Order: sequence, then C-alpha cells, then structure tokens
Amino acid sequence: MKQHFMMFAAYNQWANGRLYDAAADLGEEELGRDVGAFFGSMLGTLNHLLAVDRVWMKRFTGEGDAPANTAAILYRALPALKLAREAEDRRIVDWVSGMGDKAIAGRFSYMTVDMRTVSQRLPPALSHFFNHQTHHRGQAHMVLTVLGRPSVPLDLMLFQRSEEGRAYA
Repeated sequence: MKQHFMMFAAYNQWANGRLYDAAADLGEEELGRDVGAFFGSMLGTLNHLLAVDRVWMKRFTGEGDAPANTAAILYRALPALKLAREAEDRRIVDWVSGMGDKAIAGRFSYMTVDMRTVSQRLPPALSHFFNHQTHHRGQAHMVLTVLGRPSVPLDLMLFQRSEEGRAYA
C-alpha cells in the first residue's frame, strides 16, 4: 500500500506542476473569469484544491493550517498560490514517504465540517484525498479549454512514463 500511495503523492505533485505551468500563461482576468466550473474560475479551482489538501493534511497529521471554508480564496495571485501549492505537495510526498506500513494500514479520527467525529481506516481516506485532486484538476483542465488554451495532458500513465514516474510503472 505504501508504494501505491507514494505513487499518487508523486503523481499529484507532477500533475499540479503541469497544471500550474499551463495556468501561468493566463492573464489576471482569465484566471478569475467564472467559466461555470464548480468553483467558478481557474483561481477558484486551484485555491479549492489547496484548501482541501490543507484540511485533509490537518486531519491526517494534526498539524498545519486548515481553512474553515473549502471555497476560500487563500491566494489571489498565481505566483503566491503556486509557491503554496509546491510546499503542500512536498509536505504530502514527505508525509506519505515517512509513513510505515503499520501507520498506512491503521485508522485515524477527525472532525467533519459539520462537527461530527469520524473514525476510519487510512487507505480509503487517502484514496479519496488523491481522487479529489484528480477530479478538480479535470475541472481546471476544462477551464483551460473554455478559455481557448491548450489542454495539458495529466494522465497517470503519462506520469508513469516520465522521469519522475518511472519508479512506479
């Protein structure tokens, strides 16, 4: 299981890097334009991804800042958002890499946004965590397309064929 989640942590970092590189070509107006994505714009979508990652990492580790609102705009400028994203991706990779098999197979408890305590096995929660990223990166991909920009290939198989992903192929 650890190798599986290490792959997804590395893939997450790789895909986010590619997405942010593509978003860097957008002007300020395009970044903020509401194009009908769930979180409206590219800026809203990228902020949501960072906000939710911080919420889950706080749940997983008990450490870090977690916004109260998963639709919060944490950063209005893409360069600052990118730096925060890169730091969070390194945090995720380091955390998963540092876990032992017993920890990965274990359980954890956390408080939901509606103040319920949940206890569950870690693997299904990690699967959700990484799947959530993929889901919203797909929406960011759509935003690029709506704005007339080239789509950025983010397939897991492409990652596995890349230098960063070969160890997981």
